[in-house]
Amino acid sequence: MPSPSEPPGPAPSVRAGHVCVRGAREHNLRNVDVDVPRDVVAVFTGMSGSGKSSLAFGTIYAEAQRRYFESVAPYARRLIHQVGAPDVDEITGLPPAVSLQQRRSAPTSRSSVGTVTNLSNSLRMLFSRAGDYPPGAERLDSDSFSPNTAVGACPECHGLGRVHRATEESLVPDPSLSIREGAIAAWPGAWQGKNLRDILDALGHDVDVPWRELPAAQREWILFTDEQPVVTVHPVRDADRIQRPYQGTYMSAHRYVMKTFADSRSAALRARAERFLTSAPCPACGGARLRPEALAVTFAGRTIADTAALPLAELARLPDGGSEAARVLTADLRSRVAPVVELGLGYLSLDRAAPTLSAGELQRLRLATQLRSGLFGVVYVLDEPSAGLHPADTRALLTVLRRLKAAGNSVFVVEHQLDVMRAADWLVDVGPRAGEHGGRVLHSGPVADLASVEDSATARHLFGRAPAPAREVRAARGWLEVGPVTRHNLRGVTARFPLGVFTAVTGVSGSGKSTLVGEIAEGLPGVGRLVSVDQKPIGRTPRSNLATYTGLFDVVRKVFARTDAARARGFGAGRFSFNVAGGRCETCQGEGFVSVELLFLPSTYAPCPDCGGARYNPQTREVTYRGRDIAQVLDLTVEAAAGFFADTPAVSRSLAALLDVGLGYLRLGQPATELSGGEAQRVKLANELQRARRGHTLYLLDEPTTGLHPADVEVLMRELHALVDAGNTVVVVEHDMAVVAGADWVIDLGPGGGDAGGRVVAAGTPAEAARAPGSATAPYLARASAPRRP
Repeated sequence: MPSPSEPPGPAPSVRAGHVCVRGAREHNLRNVDVDVPRDVVAVFTGMSGSGKSSLAFGTIYAEAQRRYFESVAPYARRLIHQVGAPDVDEITGLPPAVSLQQRRSAPTSRSSVGTVTNLSNSLRMLFSRAGDYPPGAERLDSDSFSPNTAVGACPECHGLGRVHRATEESLVPDPSLSIREGAIAAWPGAWQGKNLRDILDALGHDVDVPWRELPAAQREWILFTDEQPVVTVHPVRDADRIQRPYQGTYMSAHRYVMKTFADSRSAALRARAERFLTSAPCPACGGARLRPEALAVTFAGRTIADTAALPLAELARLPDGGSEAARVLTADLRSRVAPVVELGLGYLSLDRAAPTLSAGELQRLRLATQLRSGLFGVVYVLDEPSAGLHPADTRALLTVLRRLKAAGNSVFVVEHQLDVMRAADWLVDVGPRAGEHGGRVLHSGPVADLASVEDSATARHLFGRAPAPAREVRAARGWLEVGPVTRHNLRGVTARFPLGVFTAVTGVSGSGKSTLVGEIAEGLPGVGRLVSVDQKPIGRTPRSNLATYTGLFDVVRKVFARTDAARARGFGAGRFSFNVAGGRCETCQGEGFVSVELLFLPSTYAPCPDCGGARYNPQTREVTYRGRDIAQVLDLTVEAAAGFFADTPAVSRSLAALLDVGLGYLRLGQPATELSGGEAQRVKLANELQRARRGHTLYLLDEPTTGLHPADVEVLMRELHALVDAGNTVVVVEHDMAVVAGADWVIDLGPGGGDAGGRVVAAGTPAEAARAPGSATAPYLARASAPRRP
């Protein structure tokens, strides 16, 4: 870069027909210049943390979004300016952009496959205009067929389909205890629970006899009364403390649980309250969520609830019906369902709740809706659309991407799947490694030309220069039998899992993999200890981060509290927590970010205007340890922090575990909201690895390679195989055939998804599974299998 005193050099050339990025410095990007042609399928790849998402999403898409915001109302522009613009000198040739990212969940349980795809609107219109009504019934508008509207929702369950109730058994799990001993488990703990027990005592109830010995009428009143009598309580506590009488108000266990479940802002308190409730289908609608008037209307002999419960593959075969309106509306519905089925999601139903979907499934649903949007001349920026996708379904995904391109759009894909890379028109490889060791564009051009780039970890795998090492197949030390399982699409399925080895559970999406492994539980013969590592977020707000989740931040705060500067100021460890008043910045309450409401757009986070994202007030940041304040320590990467705290064993142990699973590029204070599902899963795995190793543990992982570059997969697999070598059992649900080929045992479900799946197609070594007839996995596994010594 020229110094301020030097005259500026010639402007970098701009290529026609290309998106030209100049001087991109977002996150770890190192002043990147890159040209990507429009009207192509371009794949951005590189190791996790290399900077590919910073380039595709943080720079290119963010700039397109900023330009759109500049065109809207001045008030909205003022709010947008708080969010900031990407750190880049210039981008030319950039069309409007549409982003399809892997958001982790839908906003509420009312969101479903039907609402995400807008297919519910088409189905409601079909029943409204072309349904068969009972004789004399009035025709209903489409809103009357929605459980999310006042005119359509069942009045008993308010359109949820289930009712939550408390019973004596759920509120008092152990009737042999007395009230004083805690028989009413649903009551709060500590002083509040004792307060309620003292009030009952003052009301004249015997709190010292076993619960079951109290009269039935008395038990009913204690648990379920809506009365709230006030009584004078004379507490009896410690003899050396003065106990003053007070006026206590009684609240029944049922009232307390329902009030907490409905009104508490604490997720932990709501979850605790839910444990004491039983959930059952609504007795009024039978779980259909609708009013009787709507459920009385049928089409092709089914109610709208029955039709919404059909797999989409079956819904695509819905008959036309008798009228012209029915023919037109069913044809429209089938045309909308077709791309969803094409993307391998035909096993889903319209009433499937969106929070139960994986991030990959949600993104492919949104992708399917884009095929009918008719947009032209935009850039679609996709975040790993192959995530959670079986190799057999990848071809359909590529067909959809090419169709978007053929419609006159550009498709920019952040991706790790080798088959998607091979099928791309253009490849942008970022690296060579992660974090501060990445941030450079190693290659931007045709896929074949990457072969000559020596520094590229992608080239090593893409062109077959990284063969899997030969490894002996381990012998099982015992067997765990699961089943017979009858749930979802599994019908009496029994499977045997070998103990002491590495097992991969495979099958196309919807074949029943997660349902089967979900039946593995502690207490089964052979399962001494079960550790389930899923991809759920480690936190849902910027307040949760890597340091707090792993526990290492507790040690770091104590290190700062022991410094001379902290002692001189009277600062304890609590002063260095951004979760409590005192040391934190009060403007953002220690989050480092403030929520910016964008009116007609989703709210977003912007750096705090006072602390600039540091989370702490200036007085706290005056205390330093080895030249860094607490905010600067949180800004360290795991790799840098490992050197900084090398002589602090309690911290270095946690950091070493994070390094072992390939997360050295993450910052200690990186908000949980910025972590992908795969990164969150590896954080959880590292948290487990830092504990004292115990053999005979069963580790259960759901697609642990999601979001991982093949080079990162190698690192993760070394750790998982080390767990097996230490005497543990590892079971993974997996689509990566390189991982499956390196397993000791394979259980393949299928052969298809939904009703076409749900049975064990193959069980054996990878070599045996690769020869299984009728298996959708077998041909891909055969291609990926390296020579193995049995």
